[in-house]
Amino acid sequence: MTRALPDNLLHERRAIRTLTLPGLIRLITEIDDNGPISHRRGSLQGAFGDLTPGQLRHAIDTARALHLLHSDETTPDRYRLTESGEALAEVYDTAARWARARHIPAATVVFVTRVQHTLQLHSGDPHPSGSTPDPSAPRNALTDWLQSNPRAMYHADARSSQESAEGGRAA
Repeated sequence: MTRALPDNLLHERRAIRTLTLPGLIRLITEIDDNGPISHRRGSLQGAFGDLTPGQLRHAIDTARALHLLHSDETTPDRYRLTESGEALAEVYDTAARWARARHIPAATVVFVTRVQHTLQLHSGDPHPSGSTPDPSAPRNALTDWLQSNPRAMYHADARSSQESAEGGRAA
């Protein structure tokens, strides 16, 4: 007989699952690294040519729902990060630096995979090798971000129709 997880842990795991969607990681870090995306024709797909239109739309919709992204048709910048989006980009950077320094999950993996793996360690999911290294810096950064952004804890993304499309590699 398995015991049910407490609601707060379920909400946290669901939030982590949402925050580790490859398209969302790509969207947030692309804008953080290279600035807002303009209205120029093709600039959006040009920046994310490795994402399917479904992955990109799902990432944008999720970022809007979590208030990570401003989108405005009347300004030159079509998409730009909110303060929460900028803070999440820092969480992603912290997770990637921590994982890179420890060669987790492997010595050579892409940024998105490092971020996903490291943040998922925080959710209590078992590490593939059986051990669970303590990602203290990423854990603290993520915990602080989640406390500052409670909307993410209750975002109903768990089994959207787009999730299977989003599950593919994005970088």
